[in-house]
Amino acid sequence: MWGSSRLALPFLKSGLLPWNPALEDQVQDLLQALDGIEPADLDAAVDAELRRRSDRFLGGVEAYRGHPYRRSLVEPPVVWQEGSTRLLDYGPADGAPVLVIPSLVNRAYILDIDEERSFLRFLSSQGLRCLLVDWGCPGEVERGFDLTDYIAGRLDQAFEAAMALVGGARLGVIGYCMGGLFALALASRHQRDITGVVLIATPWDFHAGATVPPAMVSALSGLIETSFAPLGEVPTDVLQTLFVLNDPQLAIRKFSRFGELDPDSAEARRFVATEDWANDGVPLALPVARDCLARWYGRNEPAAGAWRVAGRLVDPTRIARPVLMVIPSFDKLVPASSSRPLAEQLPQVTVLEKPSGHIGLVAAASSRRTVWEPIAGQLRGWFKA
Repeated sequence: MWGSSRLALPFLKSGLLPWNPALEDQVQDLLQALDGIEPADLDAAVDAELRRRSDRFLGGVEAYRGHPYRRSLVEPPVVWQEGSTRLLDYGPADGAPVLVIPSLVNRAYILDIDEERSFLRFLSSQGLRCLLVDWGCPGEVERGFDLTDYIAGRLDQAFEAAMALVGGARLGVIGYCMGGLFALALASRHQRDITGVVLIATPWDFHAGATVPPAMVSALSGLIETSFAPLGEVPTDVLQTLFVLNDPQLAIRKFSRFGELDPDSAEARRFVATEDWANDGVPLALPVARDCLARWYGRNEPAAGAWRVAGRLVDPTRIARPVLMVIPSFDKLVPASSSRPLAEQLPQVTVLEKPSGHIGLVAAASSRRTVWEPIAGQLRGWFKA
């Protein structure tokens, strides 16, 4: 990216670049500032700045790779398993039961990232018995799964196992990101057995605020299906590349900044913990990738009122249970404009919009007061109603 500055330099000096009209004033100021400067001096200054930025970025990457932090939280007990999917019990045994549904794409432990920032352990400390659906990596069976198989099959089984564990009591449900869509579909299928639903950073209108054109995503769907058919899954590295398209300079910014932190600081440890999680992705079953890219991103089926699971329309207007939607206003992965249309369709909805990013809502220590406590209070209120 920075190399483009060097390549564009001759065109800048000759005035041949196609400027954005909105930047015309800045361009003229820049050209005036460069007037009278020797070309060789300008070239040397640009090269020096490029080296400085590159060294800063690479230094941050090396500092991350050499950092001693390793996640050491003890995993809670597994109370049910089917294939690669497990149900983890965070307790307490007498707490109000809540089924927690994360995304299929990333590891579930983002909700239990470390001692200071564990969303699930905080909820458990508030008298809520969190039962986490851990999808794991697709095995031989799961590689043939589409969204219906995961929701109407595996998630329904986990829901029934959770209900059996708590003696048939009604459950609260939390869905994060892609898991929010799963939670919504689950609620539409099991409303009588649910007290309420919390949706965190949940997309609905996949074309609203999209940084990657839907037509491009639709085209990628066919290419990915053809390329990875022999594997039966989309590798983690490919998924990471798709995420990068949302903010191509994110890695440069964050590693450049990390390299300047005290490696022994709490901030540095938090960065490494989160980055380790981000790099510990899981592949996606090919039929699921097809559904997500073609049906969600391509045809925008949820917002178009056409998304069906096991033949049944997922219709937010028919959800007769209270819903709390937590929307991060700085989210680039799931823009707030993607979530708000869902809130408009839910009959009993409370919206909590916070100045946070996608991960910060569930993994930032600062979210304890602004996000976690309101969620815990809402869940407890539903169980008392």
